[in-house]
Amino acid sequence: MALLLACHDKVRRFAKLLLRLQQHAAAQGRDAQAQDAARSVLRYFEVAAPLHHADEDDDLYPALLALGDAKATARIQALSAEHSELNALWQQLAPWLRHLAADVDVASTFDAEGARMAADASATASDFAARYLAHAEAEERELYPLAAGLSADTLVRIAQAMVARRTTD
Repeated sequence: MALLLACHDKVRRFAKLLLRLQQHAAAQGRDAQAQDAARSVLRYFEVAAPLHHADEDDDLYPALLALGDAKATARIQALSAEHSELNALWQQLAPWLRHLAADVDVASTFDAEGARMAADASATASDFAARYLAHAEAEERELYPLAAGLSADTLVRIAQAMVARRTTD
C-alpha cells in the first residue's frame, strides 16, 4: 500500500506541474523550462501512471472485490472506469505536451500549430489535473483503507506483482 500511496503523491506532483506548465507556456511559450516540465509530465503519465493503473485494476481491485462488499464493489467499478476516462483525456493532452517537449529553437514562441494545440489543451489540462487529483483522493479515502481486510498473503502477492510489473529484463 505504501507504493500505491507514493504513486498518488507523484500523481499530485505531476498534475500540479501540468497546471503550472500550462500557465508558464501561455506566458513564455516553448522555452527550456517548458520543455523540461513537459518531458517530466510526459514521462510520468506515459510510463508510471499506466503501471499504477495496472497495479490497481489487475491486482488491488480484484482482491478488494473478493471481499464481497457491495458498496465497495460499486466504487471499485466506478474508479476503474475513471482510469479509462483519464486515459482518454491524456490522449487528447499528450500531443500538446509532445509539441512543448520537442527539441526546437527554445527561444521561439509557439508556431501556429503550437498555438492551436495550446488552445485545445487548456481546458483538457485543467480537467485532467482536477479529475486525477479527485480520483487519487477518492481511492485513498474509500478504497485503500479496505486493504486492511486483505490477508498478508494477498498483500504480498499484490506487492510482488507490482514489483514484477516494474522490473525489466
